[in-house]
Amino acid sequence: MTPSVPRTRAAAALRMKQIALDNQSRMIRRLRAKLSTERRESAATKKEHETNLVALEASHMTIAVLE
Repeated sequence: MTPSVPRTRAAAALRMKQIALDNQSRMIRRLRAKLSTERRESAATKKEHETNLVALEASHMTIAVLE
């Protein structure tokens, strides 16, 4: 083998590692975006539940007054 073969092989190995790191970075960005979306949806759902609870308590008070 010529001396350039090990260098070529090493360069190919470095390229493969860089590709793997790039893929991991993309995956991390995608997962962070997904987590952010899920947190926003969770906060909206929590707010909706709190609103429903307030309305339910108000209707219970109204019913208690009417009895």
